Amino acid sequence: MVTLQEFHTDFLQTTLSVAESRGLMNAQSFFELVCEELVATGELSINYTEADIRILSGRSPMEAYGFDYDEERKILSVLTHEFFQEDQIETLTISAIEKKFSRLNNFVIKSCEGLYKKLEESSPAYSMSYNIFKRFNGKEIYKFKFFLLTDGQITRNLKMLKDYSNMDFSVETRIIDIEYLYKNYNSKNSDSSFEVEIEVPYLKIPTDSEVYTSYLTYLNGDQLYDIYEKYGQRLLEQNVRTFLQFRGNVNKGIKNTISGAPSDFFAFNNGITATASKVEMVENKITKLHNFQIVNGGQTTSSIYAAKKNEKLDVGQVVVQMKLSVINGGDTHSEFVSKVAEYANTQNKVNKSDFFSNSPFHKEMKNYSSRVWVNPKTGSQKMTRWYYERVRGEYLNEQLYLTKAKQRQFLLENPKNQLIDKTFFSKSENAWLQKPYIVSRGAQYCFGDFATYIADLLEKNHMAITENYFKEAISRIILFRTIEKMVSQSSWYSGGYRAQTVAYTMSYLSYWVRKQKMYFDFNPIWDEQVVNSKLYIQIETIAQTIYQDITNPPHGHANVSQWCKREECWERIKNLELKISIPKNYLKDKQEVMYEKKDEKNQKRMDSGIEKQTFVFELGHQKWKQIFHYCSKPENRRGISSFGFTALLKIAQDPSYFPTESQCVELYSIYERVINEGLVLK
Repeated sequence: MVTLQEFHTDFLQTTLSVAESRGLMNAQSFFELVCEELVATGELSINYTEADIRILSGRSPMEAYGFDYDEERKILSVLTHEFFQEDQIETLTISAIEKKFSRLNNFVIKSCEGLYKKLEESSPAYSMSYNIFKRFNGKEIYKFKFFLLTDGQITRNLKMLKDYSNMDFSVETRIIDIEYLYKNYNSKNSDSSFEVEIEVPYLKIPTDSEVYTSYLTYLNGDQLYDIYEKYGQRLLEQNVRTFLQFRGNVNKGIKNTISGAPSDFFAFNNGITATASKVEMVENKITKLHNFQIVNGGQTTSSIYAAKKNEKLDVGQVVVQMKLSVINGGDTHSEFVSKVAEYANTQNKVNKSDFFSNSPFHKEMKNYSSRVWVNPKTGSQKMTRWYYERVRGEYLNEQLYLTKAKQRQFLLENPKNQLIDKTFFSKSENAWLQKPYIVSRGAQYCFGDFATYIADLLEKNHMAITENYFKEAISRIILFRTIEKMVSQSSWYSGGYRAQTVAYTMSYLSYWVRKQKMYFDFNPIWDEQVVNSKLYIQIETIAQTIYQDITNPPHGHANVSQWCKREECWERIKNLELKISIPKNYLKDKQEVMYEKKDEKNQKRMDSGIEKQTFVFELGHQKWKQIFHYCSKPENRRGISSFGFTALLKIAQDPSYFPTESQCVELYSIYERVINEGLVLK
């Protein structure tokens, strides 16, 4: 198991690597990484925005680095940080904590009084301060949350945080330190994320499964409200849909039942499907749920919450049935939860992107990242790879049980600056797909949109993710990072809206090439792993013009961040007539592209057949026997062809049996099916 110090070292190196590769300040990189972690755990919404203000002189010094607004719970979060950037874990003292929170408090108070009027209108700080002013004076804020992010560790002397609440608003303070991040890392597949205390009767359902135990129980409306009030989106982080407010027919029906016939709710509503990694019981009641997740029924939960919170309806008589699965899956916990979510959701139409965690896209990307090597850079003899991290922490996990020598070899072959974070990956892809307004809406929103695109792409063409796609995707990451560094280091850049400038610049380059009826050739970037200086100069021309344009939005769109999230902004940018000249070696015509795609598909078919044959042989005789025994039961055999079942019989009976390529394809299909049905191979 990784120690806290080892995790800190890895986290710091990741922070510095991201900063160096993308041209960020180290503190910026730290802030972004931690905020993305908080979005993933539900502490922040996908709408969080980076914006900094530091006014340290005078009687009321102010400091803040970003904000977030949870529309459903009406919570406005304001964030600051203390980034030590030391090799050893530093202690965050009581005085440092009080200083940081005091500055946040001063900023919020001044913002509520109209601080934005004194700030530069085109600055991110103006947008942050104005949002606080507008929502506070519009009675849209139920509570403020002050976040302090740090790579240090909270002092053990801290007994209680100071309460900054006053007559005008209440405040909750949160410190996210390295220990919090470490526990988050360790809790990915365990039960230590959070615990929900309840007291409900239960009926245990008899099953033969070794993977999970099932219970039937219920929660009343007040219990569900209190749980959601405390944990918010953390409950729904594995859920497949967001709250539709009261626009959808299902949610309108829920609201009407609560207000008109609350005692009938149990009969009219399908209830919720939930998972936990562990339950605690006293006598005949469940008293504690570890890592509780509502995987189906997010709309029911949110509707009951909104009915009481916003509509002031009495939900005390509402009773919601709950099907609870306690998963004993160990390393497969997250995957099994995703499957429960997928199969349980049938009430409303579910987007394809919602099940992206189960997409074959990840397997394809992981496969190519493990076998495609990058040419050595000048002066080096060592070939390297780009490491695709499907799950955060996977890169560190892979090094856990390596010797020091093997660990050094792993890091040489998979350097930190070649780690592919899937949310960042979605930014570069969507930017090239000419959706800068989507990228500007934040990493998680961008990732969801990209997931939908990939799901549609694979549905139309399951051969779409080829080795060439992998290389081009990596080249787009290199291009995106290069533009980020370029903007940061340019004399014309005066700060703020860097992310928007980068996204729009890359999209415009893509648009310009298509407008010439040509295709961009990423091979030079892949081969050299850098952007050529001649191309760099042309891109900088684009970036400078775009920065000047988006920071001077049209009348009625004073908020630059919001303007960049609108498709109208992109339509305006496309009308820019820039005189640029892309080097010819970066361009190719339609005929060349068509030939390459045909060649890619043929190669992919060959690779796929070989991989399935290899897998069938490597799985081993004992596991094929177990699969055959499972499929021999009449209820499990349905849907398996006689050709496939015969091949399964032969490989299960004879350890030396050598199946043909077509038999291997059938056997692999059977394997995938039984695993999806919950069979655990030993």
